Amino acid sequence: MIVYNATKTQFNDDVNLNQISDIILRNLREKHISGGQAAEFHSWQNSLHFMRSVIDDPEIPGDADIAIEYQIPRTSKRVDFMIAGADRDDRSNVVVVELKQWDKAEKVDDIMQHSVRAFTGGAYRIVNHPSYQAYAYATFIKNSSEQVQDEEIGIWPCAYLHNCAPANREPLDDEIYKLWYDEAPLFDRSQVLKFRSFIKKFIVKKAANGDLLYKIDNGRIRPSKALQDCLVSLMKGNQEFILLDDQAVAFDICKKLMNQCLKDLKKRSVIIQGGPGTGKSVLAVNLLNEFTQKGYNASYCTKNSAPREAYQRLLSKSDLKAQVNIKQLFRSPFGLCNMAPNFYDCLIVDEAHRLVSKMYGDWNGENQIKECIGASRFTIFLIDEDQRITTKDIGSVKEIEKWAGELNSEVTMNEDTVLHSQFRCNGSDQYIQFLDRMLQIGEPVDVDLSELNFDLRVYDDPNELRRDLRAMNAASNKARMVAGYCYDWNVKHKRGDFDIYLERDFRAQWNLEKDKIWAINPKSFEQVGCIHTAQGLEFDYVGVFIGKDLRYDPDTGKIVTDRLRISKDDKSSGIRSASDKVAEILIKNTYKTLLTRGQKGCFIYCEDKALAEYIRGIAGL
Repeated sequence: MIVYNATKTQFNDDVNLNQISDIILRNLREKHISGGQAAEFHSWQNSLHFMRSVIDDPEIPGDADIAIEYQIPRTSKRVDFMIAGADRDDRSNVVVVELKQWDKAEKVDDIMQHSVRAFTGGAYRIVNHPSYQAYAYATFIKNSSEQVQDEEIGIWPCAYLHNCAPANREPLDDEIYKLWYDEAPLFDRSQVLKFRSFIKKFIVKKAANGDLLYKIDNGRIRPSKALQDCLVSLMKGNQEFILLDDQAVAFDICKKLMNQCLKDLKKRSVIIQGGPGTGKSVLAVNLLNEFTQKGYNASYCTKNSAPREAYQRLLSKSDLKAQVNIKQLFRSPFGLCNMAPNFYDCLIVDEAHRLVSKMYGDWNGENQIKECIGASRFTIFLIDEDQRITTKDIGSVKEIEKWAGELNSEVTMNEDTVLHSQFRCNGSDQYIQFLDRMLQIGEPVDVDLSELNFDLRVYDDPNELRRDLRAMNAASNKARMVAGYCYDWNVKHKRGDFDIYLERDFRAQWNLEKDKIWAINPKSFEQVGCIHTAQGLEFDYVGVFIGKDLRYDPDTGKIVTDRLRISKDDKSSGIRSASDKVAEILIKNTYKTLLTRGQKGCFIYCEDKALAEYIRGIAGL
């Protein structure tokens, strides 16, 4: 969706008359797109005067098309500036410009190849390198637009830092960013003529095949062949994503329903249920691959950012350009409320139990289940109601059926859409049954773990747990420590160097806020993950610290939950202010989810010693 569209001549007039920012803001409001706060309004006032000066050249035609604030399909991201036309050989081109008001930026770390530190939004923040941002946006456009692919429209990214002096750009030219600035040149304030020449390489006349920007904005969305091939090749031989047993049955059901949707254009939804470790996410990624390969407009959607980041990295195998291609296929439900009805052929909604009524900042949002169904012809929900972990989580079979009925989406849910096979916890349903008995969820079932080939340990010393888990991690980088909501976020709030303090002088930090790939980052073992960074992911071995929100009463033989032991820093779960009954469900769901992250073993430390003894007793340890 383009917020502002005009010829170069009209754009120049709007800038010269100081009307441009008001027009953009009015258009934003009319199109019901969020944004337009004071800082953004000021950026239009500032940056677009500089762009007018750059394109004020008679060789750049007055009827060249200008677009400002183009919202990229599938995302909530907007391109600052685009100019479209043709080169001297009549090839159609669009130049994509990322505008920055920074006067300088700093390199963050040699390993952070996408990021710089710059003063923006009133503070120094870690943000994308401008060339990477421009390259990523251009790649998204190429991979999404049928017209760009069929008509071979060139998309040429660049970045313009109109306040940056040449002496201040050295960090931006660091070798670690070369991959990006080779693809998307970066121009500083001294390079107006060089920037102008770059634009004139691609645009010296009106495009002969019509309004390119209109075609891009209104054309059909489909994945590019390059994107299809990229995902297919990355999936080949990747053992993490091979389908087995009932996963394959559910996969075929989804293929059949997708074909029906394409034939009769009716809306459909399928609800796929499965407990921890039954392969819901593996199924989701395979469906994404299948539908993308066929050229369908499909996307993997989950509210949790941790699985999205980890799957992108796993699939790309550290190929940075492949990461850019794949990233557009993984999205959050944020912004779906702004999508046209049936924008997607298929939306694959993983961790559907974590969907909420409204996300902060999603101003037009009402209910994410409704918005998932509304935005897609065929919606696949992968859900485990027992993994709802906050008071805001609304994902349930009943809620999906309600909105599917409202939106005339035919629902499929039967025994064949339930995943039973266990692929985590060494493939044993017995371990899941043991956890239900341990947490006193449902009717108790006697479980014999003596022949279970799963490394279950209960520790009295948290340091020993960490030491043993560290040894496991050294072999494969597939072991992590996790904990419940009990511990304060001291480091985040600058109250100290550690967050988790336990007996015998044990100290640890929560996973670092800026570490988006904690689950697979080789440097992340020493940080403890919370439920939000662990849910939807798995490891070979997991170490779980059970805090004082869960204890065992030897007198009654009951598991007791205590919502007031939840950290006051916890602003997401809502457990502290929930009723005791709701809090009990959420606390038990949280620990069951954490205790099922390990494929080969689970190491447990309990602050409550009676709980530790109780676990040892029922486990036969």
